[in-house]
Order: sequence, then structure tokens, then C-alpha cells
Amino acid sequence: MALFIGLISGTSVDAIDAVLCDIHKTPNQSIKLLHSLSYPYPESLQQQLLDFGKSNYQGDPIDQLGKLDHQVALHFVQAVQQLLDQAKCSPEDIVAIGSHGQTVRHRPDSRYPFTLQIGDGNIVAAKTGIKTVADFRRRDMAHGGQGAPFAPAFHQAFFADEEHSRAVVNLGGIANFTLLQPGQTPVGFDTGPANTLMDHWIFQHQQLSYDIDGRWASSGKVIPEVLERLLDDPFFNMSAPKSTGCEYFNLDWLHHISEPLELAQYLPQDVQRTLLELTAHTVASSILRYMDRGQVYLCGGGAHNPALRTRLKQLLPLHTINDSSQLGIAPDWVEAMTFAWFASKTIAQEAIALSSITGASQNSILGAIYSN
Repeated sequence: MALFIGLISGTSVDAIDAVLCDIHKTPNQSIKLLHSLSYPYPESLQQQLLDFGKSNYQGDPIDQLGKLDHQVALHFVQAVQQLLDQAKCSPEDIVAIGSHGQTVRHRPDSRYPFTLQIGDGNIVAAKTGIKTVADFRRRDMAHGGQGAPFAPAFHQAFFADEEHSRAVVNLGGIANFTLLQPGQTPVGFDTGPANTLMDHWIFQHQQLSYDIDGRWASSGKVIPEVLERLLDDPFFNMSAPKSTGCEYFNLDWLHHISEPLELAQYLPQDVQRTLLELTAHTVASSILRYMDRGQVYLCGGGAHNPALRTRLKQLLPLHTINDSSQLGIAPDWVEAMTFAWFASKTIAQEAIALSSITGASQNSILGAIYSN
């Protein structure tokens, strides 16, 4: 057995996903999920991270960043320890941890592009006693890439089919799409918001962290004039490679782009329904641009939203739509497993084929290794 741990905290900043995987390279590449858990952030830290992401903080921003970097790392350590307890494993059993960290800013298109994930790998390695690979995205950016999305490399490795074209859609805070065609390099990019706008809107109006089963959205109706303005955003018509984040698609963006319409004049559930339509429309249009029929597999939290799935089925009547569990991996754990696999590649000093996705000038060995 070759055991690797994968860790990631997504744009919703609600919890750390942790997985323990058995990864083999020969005779055929394989990955098996052995254990998994979701480790929630304390509400106070979650709010600090959300505020910091919106440049809302108390005191010196460098001090605040340093404190959050340390705190997030400590919670990643706790997630690892819980996972080891659950699996009845010791640190010596683990080859390495692949820690994505917590993204607090992603600016791939600025004059000086950068992306920042916190959760100090030194602390994770020192306190778990396990070699840790972290800081995956910046090497890709150093070679001119977007630094995202990275999931398409995992999708290609474990979801591609030798005979059929497939689309894999990750519905996290931001949605990304991967086209897998037999004998061809994958195509992949961020399509825009998946859950982030809906999550923030329902929290603002009902103090719920997400819209359970899309029920609130289903109680509303699409507002055509608002949807039209949202779809006018230039991001949706940009060619790949492209990536984005919650620093772009947020409630400030929603209010700004919907001007001069005043959202307060509409029922809040109608706005929620319109945001769901925005996600469904931008995902579906991205798929239709590349394949007019075929297999679509959903992963990420949005895969559990029946209202969103129903709308995608309506917009893609010639496609079969399932979630990634049909391919052997539950939708909740695909991203964390991606970084366990990335860690295995880094330890083996193998480059990851992402240049066709991110636009980097070359494929790179990603991540920095922190020895325990």
C-alpha cells in the first residue's frame, strides 16, 4: 500500500475535506478512497477568513494574514489527526500529505498574477510528523498559467474513457468543466459561479449556509432582466484558459452588474432562482460549446442539489447526467483526492499535465515539499 492524505478547504470556507487514499502507479495507475471526513472550521475563524477575503480586517493586514495562515494550518493538523484516528493509522504509515490550503485571493489576470493559499505547510508537517506537499498553484503561474483549474488533470487520469467523450463538472463555490475525449488532451476551465452566489444570498436573507436541495430557489421564478445583465459579464464570453474565484463573483459583483435594477424590488427567492439559472446556463452553454450530446458527470457540493441537476437536464436533453459516484468516486471527495494524487506525483518528481488547461508554457512538478 502507498497511503497519501489529501486536504482542501473550498471557497465556501465551511470545512476541511480530508481523505486517505491508497495510490498505485503500476501496473496501472489506480486510486482507492479508504477513509474520508469533513472537519468544520469554528464559526469565528470562518468569519475571519470570509472577512479577510473581502479585505475587511482589524489592524495590520500582514499581521492578520500571518495569524490566519497559522490558525488554518492548526485546523488542517486537527483534520489529519482525526482522519488517522478514524483509519487507525499512524503517521509512519503515510507517505505524504497533499495540502491545498485555503485560498484567500486568486488574481490570474492582474499585471502581476498571483494566487495565495494559506495553511502553513511547515506547521502541518511538523505537528503531524508527516511529509507535506503544499503551495501547488504558484509553480503553474510562474510558467504563465492561470494556476487553476487543477481538477481536470485528475479527471483525465481517473474518469476518461477510451471510447466515449465525457464532460466532468465540479460544482463547488466556482464551477469548472473538463472535456475528456478519447486520444486527445483534456479541455478545462472555470465556467463561473456554482454555489457561491446562492450561498451568500441565502445567508444574507435566511442565515442559512446553503439552500438545502435548492428548495428556496425552487420556490421562486427567474427574473429575465436580471439574468440578462448577469450573463453580460465579459468573463462568460472569454476564451479558455480562464479561471476565477469568489473575489470576483460575490454579492458586490451581483449588485454592481445588476445596476440600474434594484434587487430589493424583487422577492429574494426570485433572485435565488435567478442565481441558480445563472449557474445552470453558464455550465450548460460551456458543455454545448464542445459536445452536443454525451455523458456528463457532476461532482462537488452542487451535485447534491436536485433543483440544479433538474435544470441542467432540461438544458442538456441529449446528454446523460449522473454524478461521479457512477465512475467510482463520490462527488464530495474528488477535490481532496486530487491533492492526495498530486502529492504522490510531487514525491515521485513527476510533472502534472496541466499546460493545456491553464495555459502554462510547460507542465511542471507542482508543490513544495515540507519535511517533518
